[in-house]
Amino acid sequence: MRRLALAIAGALALLAALTFALGELVPTAVIYTRDASGAWIGTKVWVVDYDGDPWLRVARPQRQWFRRLQVDPRVELERGRARTSYTAIPHFDADSRIVIDAAFSEQNGAIDWWYGLLLRSDAIPIELVAEE
Repeated sequence: MRRLALAIAGALALLAALTFALGELVPTAVIYTRDASGAWIGTKVWVVDYDGDPWLRVARPQRQWFRRLQVDPRVELERGRARTSYTAIPHFDADSRIVIDAAFSEQNGAIDWWYGLLLRSDAIPIELVAEE
C-alpha cells in the first residue's frame, strides 16, 4: 500500500513538473494590477493579440489579480521591455469566450488544451484597451 501511495505521489509530482515546464514554453507577459493601497502587483499571464488589442484570460474568476482589476480596471502590461497602460475590460459573454479561446488555442496549441484541462474553469476573456 505504501508503494502505491509513493507511486501516485511521484506521478503527481511528475505531472506538476511537466505542466509547469510546458507553461514556460508559452510566451508570457506580466499584468500589473493595483492593490487597495495603490501598489502595483505583477502576475505572469499568457497574452494573445486579437483584432488589434491584447487579450488575456483569467482561468478562474476568483484569482486575486482579476479581483483587483475589477475594482480598478487601469492596468499595465509588460511585454518584453515595454510596459504599457491599458483599461481591462472583462467579457462575460459566450461568444467572446469562444473567439478568444480559439485564438489562444491557435497560438499555443496542445499546451493551451492541457492547461485548460487541468487548470481552467469558467475562464473569462479580458480585452486590454490602450489608454490614450
